[in-house]
Amino acid sequence: MAIEEEVHKPVLVPEILELLDVKPGKIYVDGTLGGAGHALEVLERSSPDGKLIGIDRDTAILEIAEKRLKKFGERVRVVHGDFSELKKILESLHIQKVDGITLDLGVSSLQLDLAQRGFSFGKEGPLDMRMNPRAGETVLEKISKTDEKELADILFRYGEERLSFKIARGILSRLKEGSLKTTLDLAEVAWNAYPPRVRHKRPHPATRTFQALRIWVNKEMQNLESFLNEAPHLLGAGGRVAVISYHSLEDRLVKHSFRKWAAGETFEILTKRPIVPTDEEVEKNPRARSAKLRGLLRCS
Repeated sequence: MAIEEEVHKPVLVPEILELLDVKPGKIYVDGTLGGAGHALEVLERSSPDGKLIGIDRDTAILEIAEKRLKKFGERVRVVHGDFSELKKILESLHIQKVDGITLDLGVSSLQLDLAQRGFSFGKEGPLDMRMNPRAGETVLEKISKTDEKELADILFRYGEERLSFKIARGILSRLKEGSLKTTLDLAEVAWNAYPPRVRHKRPHPATRTFQALRIWVNKEMQNLESFLNEAPHLLGAGGRVAVISYHSLEDRLVKHSFRKWAAGETFEILTKRPIVPTDEEVEKNPRARSAKLRGLLRCS
């Protein structure tokens, strides 16, 4: 029960419901179901006959979500998959168009707080970082196949890490020595790369390194780009897509994609500027601090 309470901290809930214009009798997709925080609110608002398809690639989280959503019965379909495969998932359910799609691109509390998942630099765990722990290579496996230049490029591109070469060199040196085994080993490399005078400033020296490697392992930017290229086609007239991002790379991609779609007459941007959490929400849930919400409407 404690894990469920910890994982369930949805961000910008009232703002999502308003942006999606949630109503009864409509079909909605939550492409990052997580602990079902947003999904619960969408189903309550769309009562008595609104439907929701919840998608997540993390099987452990899906088990929690299914339990939380069980009371809604046949109004919910929970699918193990990736939001980048949305078209194929909807086709398998014999659904052509939906009325709303939402993504929350943040890493869930369950993933961050369970050390064995390898996402946190504050807890010792294996160097894994896979969103789907049953598929793909771990971050350690992928690092072992890279060279210094490639790894530095990954740290700079996905983490905007200015000390990328120094950190990449340190990571591969520890790997060669056989002393790169846990998340704390990786965090120590980033910590040592920074000058002592700035190590204790925010953000933590390992923040950008862990972000970059997580994005790389899970192909997050590629998946988001695939989704943004396809999702608006899956909306019916009046349908809306809403995306919550947490770092500049994601937000920039969402912003530019929405602008591209809105260049014609079929789509309209709903958020000229991103919607951000209130101070009160950030105080209650510090992980919401960097959240940015953008929306797109299909007019016809």
